[in-house]
Amino acid sequence: MGIQRSSSASVTQVSHGGLPANHGAPAGARHRPLPPGAHSFDDANAQSPGAGALPDYVRDFCQGSLPEAAMRRIGFPWSQVLVERTLAEVAGTMLTAELALKHGIACNTAGGTHHAFRDFGSGFCIINDLAVTAAHLLDRRAVRRVLIVDLDVHQGDGTAAIFRLDPRVFTLSVHCEDNFPHRKQLSDLDVPLPRGVRDEEYLQVVKQALQSVLDSFQPDLVLYDAGVDTHELDALGFLELTDFGIYEREKQVFRMCMQRGVPVAGYVGGGYSADLDEVAWRHCALHEAAAITLHDCLT
Repeated sequence: MGIQRSSSASVTQVSHGGLPANHGAPAGARHRPLPPGAHSFDDANAQSPGAGALPDYVRDFCQGSLPEAAMRRIGFPWSQVLVERTLAEVAGTMLTAELALKHGIACNTAGGTHHAFRDFGSGFCIINDLAVTAAHLLDRRAVRRVLIVDLDVHQGDGTAAIFRLDPRVFTLSVHCEDNFPHRKQLSDLDVPLPRGVRDEEYLQVVKQALQSVLDSFQPDLVLYDAGVDTHELDALGFLELTDFGIYEREKQVFRMCMQRGVPVAGYVGGGYSADLDEVAWRHCALHEAAAITLHDCLT
């Protein structure tokens, strides 16, 4: 795992390992490997009552003893590399949140595994890094309220289910209604969109929803799942955002949080294409928008 500073405006960025070439996920589902670092997550982190993943489930996954049906639901074949990459991803999400609390904005080159529930994985998500991170910070009393903003094209069903009865966490999901998961969970605020929504309408919907929640819930931290599967050319999404629309979305989220003095940690979320460079370019909007927003706030 590595920590880097963006040269343009000193945005802290976290990056870490990836999957082997034969992992079986859709193209663009995960990222290229980097050496692991000292920040770690394992089943010991799942012991607290508010944990986002149950310790028995984490242990069984790490030991390779999950049933075959459970691995099929996840969508990856089990391997030790997958275990190491998964634990590094969760650790990276935790570290990114801690850095956001310190610096105001921080971004991860992975993260946003929002389909994982406490005791099972789904949709290429094994451990819900957003839930684990929120629970960890709340249990440490580093924060009192966490807002999870999920703008991936797919509803954050695992996150919604995990925090359904926890008033310390507000889950906001703006997603395409006619898409995976077909059985939706109940977020604190769900904004389902029809297929084909374009930039202008989408940005207005996000602005209204986020403004309302920021002002009413008044979070101490925002965890932002910035999935780019909302793009018009994405293989698994049915919305019609352009490159410009995604970039404007990222700036809008960062700006609205920073204007209220709320630290925000950004995670890349989903994005699917046969061309990995295209997906990587779309994800870059998150980091560029963070740098621009931080620069504007400091000048």
